[in-house]
Amino acid sequence: MHHESPIRRRKTRQIHVGKVAIGGDAPISVQSMTNTETRDIAATVAQIRRLEAVGADIVRISVPSMDAAEAFKAIRAQVETPLVADIHFDHRIALQVMEDGVDGLRINPGNIGSLDKTRLVVEMAKDKGIPIRIGVNAGSLEKDIQEKYGEPTPEALVESALRHVSILDELNFHDVKISVKASDIFLAVSAYRQLSEKVDYPLHLGITEAGGLRSGTVKSAIGLGLLLRDGIGDTIRVSLAADPVEEIRVGFDILKSLHLRQKGINLIACPSCSRQEFDVITTINALEARLEDILEPMDVSVIGCVVNGIGEAKEADIGLAGGDKRSILYYRGKQVDRVENSDIVDVLEKRIRAEIAERQAARHDG
Repeated sequence: MHHESPIRRRKTRQIHVGKVAIGGDAPISVQSMTNTETRDIAATVAQIRRLEAVGADIVRISVPSMDAAEAFKAIRAQVETPLVADIHFDHRIALQVMEDGVDGLRINPGNIGSLDKTRLVVEMAKDKGIPIRIGVNAGSLEKDIQEKYGEPTPEALVESALRHVSILDELNFHDVKISVKASDIFLAVSAYRQLSEKVDYPLHLGITEAGGLRSGTVKSAIGLGLLLRDGIGDTIRVSLAADPVEEIRVGFDILKSLHLRQKGINLIACPSCSRQEFDVITTINALEARLEDILEPMDVSVIGCVVNGIGEAKEADIGLAGGDKRSILYYRGKQVDRVENSDIVDVLEKRIRAEIAERQAARHDG
């Protein structure tokens, strides 16, 4: 039961961050950013590996100094994921990380000094096939733009973005993606909508400084959801004051809910009520924890009674409808077994893993 998304995505040109395509007809990628001290190589590598394990497509690393650039070289050698270096002001850091195998730069060409310095960075990026993200943020607009508009407005963010784009255009560099982030949903959404009408570059979506795990997830889901529903957005980053692993999980959950990308188990569960025949909440939490490592897309329905349970179970790859002491297990729409309610988590996990193994074997044989 994998639904086609009704969303028609806006046509954008395609770029590549390492092996990951962004824009065009490529799947919307999900990225995060390390929050370790970059110079702590072991901690940063460990965090990137945790992000890889939950399916991160791209990881961004802050490289604020030449010391951090040295560390970046060691980090790059130890991980597979495409890495983007986040750089402000100093063009020499950009040149260094490009030598050391970076896959993308987040650098605003208007902020790294003279046109000559910008040209050095752009020529090297062109030579090595490294894309540049222009990242405009409502909290750090250029002084003259702040004065012109008085406060961050969608028009101010777009003007700043287009100013940076024009520098790259003049240097005949088009391997570009753009973000116009703000912590206010309406400001960010309006800026992205306006920008999407003015350029065909791929857009990197984010609601910046969205907040803690729960409030930031809600804000990001609404802000990114409004844009994605319009077909706007080619790569997303959920900004949470939380473990970056959660940013990846929430990002995939947002895409999954819009049928834009399937990754991992899509658990369909009732909110639980007095009709429930087993403890739905405990069961779902236990299943989520046990199935975190699975990236294969699959719909699994766990409903506490037969009122909605049977209908949902028939639609899912694997489904369970709650019954008195024993619940009914469905597989590909057909009833296959009854399960003791005390065994639900174990039985479902076993079934799900067996199904994944079967799919992988079939693909291998095919």
